[in-house]
Amino acid sequence: MSLLEEILRQKAVESAALRGVQRSRPAALGRRDAIAALRRPPGAPLRLIAEIKFRSPSAGALSQKLDAPARAQAYERAGATMVSILTDERWFGGSFDDLSRAREAMGLPVLCKDYLVDSAQIDRAWAAGADAMLVIVRCLRDATRLAAMLEGLRQRGLEPFVEVVDEQELAMALDAGASLVGVNARDLDTLEMDAARARRVLGRIPPSVVAVHLSGLKSAADTAEIAASRADAALIGEALMRLDDPEPLLRELVRAASTGR
Repeated sequence: MSLLEEILRQKAVESAALRGVQRSRPAALGRRDAIAALRRPPGAPLRLIAEIKFRSPSAGALSQKLDAPARAQAYERAGATMVSILTDERWFGGSFDDLSRAREAMGLPVLCKDYLVDSAQIDRAWAAGADAMLVIVRCLRDATRLAAMLEGLRQRGLEPFVEVVDEQELAMALDAGASLVGVNARDLDTLEMDAARARRVLGRIPPSVVAVHLSGLKSAADTAEIAASRADAALIGEALMRLDDPEPLLRELVRAASTGR
């Protein structure tokens, strides 16, 4: 069994426990517009999504010097335009409590990043305060299920953040009506990186769709390269999470994001 298959099996168990629970979302939370935060006008800097995850299957344990609210505040001070929060506990050390507390602590839109397989997870993310939620095409593998998840998210007022790896998955995302597409340079089945494939797929995203580069960015040079591409935004994850104080590096990456197209 691959790691992805193991994760999806666990998510099926977790989501079953979420079904039937009545949830609410405080009206005071409002909604922060992920599309507006990430869309990049001509001549504008690349938008940066800064991620919170306390461990990962590939990197192991990451910095826990700052808790989720303090790290989210640091990201906002340093110039991020969105915060991504891993809510999976078993593999990434996250929680929905992390998401709620981080969102309360700062003013940026929040992406709930998890392995979505069931609509019950949408309700949980909505109640926790998410503004957008990750939808990984590889985890659904079916056009009908994908379209249903996008519709379910929009009914809850959440923006679907649709992740693809290759051209076939991009076609599925666009057919399902995705307005925001992230291209992962890492293949979730093999965990191998392919930056050339990611650049190729990014270049095929229509101008009307917000395009985001996912995985592999570590330096100002990496960021400047993506800033010169089709991408509207890029996600920075482990490079920041390895640091007890992520602000200096993120400020450097924000400066590098101002170069390019």
